[in-house]
Amino acid sequence: MRTLCSSTLIGEFFVIGFAALVAMKDPGLSMSTVWTVSGIAMVLCVLLCGVLSRPGGVALGWALQIALVASGLVVPVMYFLGAVFAGLWWASVHFGRKIDEAKARFAERAAEAGSASADAV
Repeated sequence: MRTLCSSTLIGEFFVIGFAALVAMKDPGLSMSTVWTVSGIAMVLCVLLCGVLSRPGGVALGWALQIALVASGLVVPVMYFLGAVFAGLWWASVHFGRKIDEAKARFAERAAEAGSASADAV
């Protein structure tokens, strides 16, 4: 799960950076505000990659997805991109867990087969 979720977060890192470039064109926003908010979100994407395996890591990822969709208030295309990345996040969590379970079952079977062949010797 960690690999898939981290890939999604790194993709979001770049999307947030590009959205900041678009938001800079808004005359009602100062450049420092845009880059402070965007920079914090980008750093959170990278830091979240490291805490995905800890309790609450996935929940923080969901909070980031909500914030990404909400950024559509400033850059309207982010409603769409936020929804796309929320779907990718869901798929990363859902299928990542299935992959982790399959890997655990495979490792368990391999360990059983290894101990059975060691007993036969």
